[in-house]
Amino acid sequence: MRKRRLDKGAVKLGKVRVIAVTNQKGGVGKTTTAINLSACLAENGKKVLIIDADPQGNSTSGLGLEKNSLEATVYNMFLGEIGIEDIITPSCAENLWVLPSNMELAGAEIELIGNEKREFILRNELEKIKNNYDYIIIDCPPSLNIITVNALSAADTVLVPIQCEYFALEGLEQLLHTIGLVKQRLNPHLELEGVVFTMYDSRTNLSLEVVEEVKRSLGPEVYRTIIPRNIRLGEAPSHGLPITMYADKSKGAESYRLLAEEVMEKEWK
Repeated sequence: MRKRRLDKGAVKLGKVRVIAVTNQKGGVGKTTTAINLSACLAENGKKVLIIDADPQGNSTSGLGLEKNSLEATVYNMFLGEIGIEDIITPSCAENLWVLPSNMELAGAEIELIGNEKREFILRNELEKIKNNYDYIIIDCPPSLNIITVNALSAADTVLVPIQCEYFALEGLEQLLHTIGLVKQRLNPHLELEGVVFTMYDSRTNLSLEVVEEVKRSLGPEVYRTIIPRNIRLGEAPSHGLPITMYADKSKGAESYRLLAEEVMEKEWK
């Protein structure tokens, strides 16, 4: 497979930001957010690497790669069979590269049992290439396992997409506790990037109630941008395209562009 490397002399603005997109609850728009935030940052001229750390491989296929025909994936990197620099692959979008994944990654948990430094594999690999990018976005698995721990150990911040539903607060509380444990034991610099609401339906009172409750709890750590329920957002992955390339004028594309602007506005601490 042809690899396209970043120009060694490429000049970037500021320091690379490594953002883990995670929620231990599935079906909350996690991968949709990882793909489309990455694409919108790239659209703004930022050099972006998206790491597909989910065995489902949906960030991989959602950016135009055939996940079951790859020569190597993040799984091979975790096992030490190949370096990260030899797996990174160009996506369908300019300025956006992918560290791909597929179902093989599901076996990594067991295979890494004997590795004493297994929590830091991704962090150590990123040190080789992170300065080639402005943003590195990690699409985490929808569970707390060794791959998620690797992502949180390597990240600077955590972005949490939550669906506007009744049980959202309960799941968020648990996730914030997990982030606190990782910060305490593995990554003292880890911070909450922010919470973004997804699948918002303005026709329901429940959506509005959930938004208001989370805002009361977290205040400024909640993004102003709210991602609506949008048919085009659901269709785009099956075409292997981010929303900005599939339905450029849709409400979904507009919302993720606004989210990218908010992320870029955040001052690096």
